[in-house]
Amino acid sequence: MAEDGPVDPATIGERDAPPVEEKPYKIIFEANKCFGAGKCAEVSDNWKLDISTGIARPEAYFIGEDDLDENVRAAEACPAKKDRGVIHVVDRRTDEEIAPDPNGDGTLSVDW
Repeated sequence: MAEDGPVDPATIGERDAPPVEEKPYKIIFEANKCFGAGKCAEVSDNWKLDISTGIARPEAYFIGEDDLDENVRAAEACPAKKDRGVIHVVDRRTDEEIAPDPNGDGTLSVDW
């Protein structure tokens, strides 16, 4: 964690990430704001709802083209944060948010 200011969400997980060429997208998950609706797990095989905690989590945080659509559906289906979602799919090449992108401009809507 940075001591000089807030953490840039685009940098989360990058130290141990697979090469961008292999997995050009990543998921940023605001787990502390998840309330367990399970919509993500309904629309994506990557998301699993833990019945004991009521919180979902992705099986993979870094994804390729083949897994992009289902994770975009999961991000868009999430009702948390008044339908702004707590699942963010980010293009690692540009650091732009693909989904849910509530601002419509690719800026990251993570607010921790």
